[in-house]
Amino acid sequence: MDFMSALDVAASGLSAERSYLNIISMNLANINTTRTPEGTPYVRKSLNFESTDVYSPFSKEMWDANNRELQGVKVSGVVEDQRPFKEVHDPGHPDANEEGYVLFPDINVVEEMANMITAMRSYEASAASIEAAKQMYGKAVLIGQG
Repeated sequence: MDFMSALDVAASGLSAERSYLNIISMNLANINTTRTPEGTPYVRKSLNFESTDVYSPFSKEMWDANNRELQGVKVSGVVEDQRPFKEVHDPGHPDANEEGYVLFPDINVVEEMANMITAMRSYEASAASIEAAKQMYGKAVLIGQG
């Protein structure tokens, strides 16, 4: 693996985890949103990831046998959660129905925080791999200078 391929793989991980952290933050920010512009409670969102090539078209032409299995990650789409809304009895709420129930998004703070910690650790691992690649190639340059 060359220097730029190592950076491309790590950068794809950084980008994907940043997107995931944004979605988690959006879910936590809207935990009590009972009415969106569409008139429904906020729907919890998640991301789908998929592997992707990390090479530019020029780089693909330069592949060698050792680099054919390199894959990065990318966000393939935002998925709305299919969980039913939570019904809370609060007759004084402006969005309460005739029976006094309000629909809230089914967002579990503990689950979102666990997802956030996982995404942060993945982000940190990608950043650490970039730093390790930089150090390895810095040492290689020093060896080359004699």
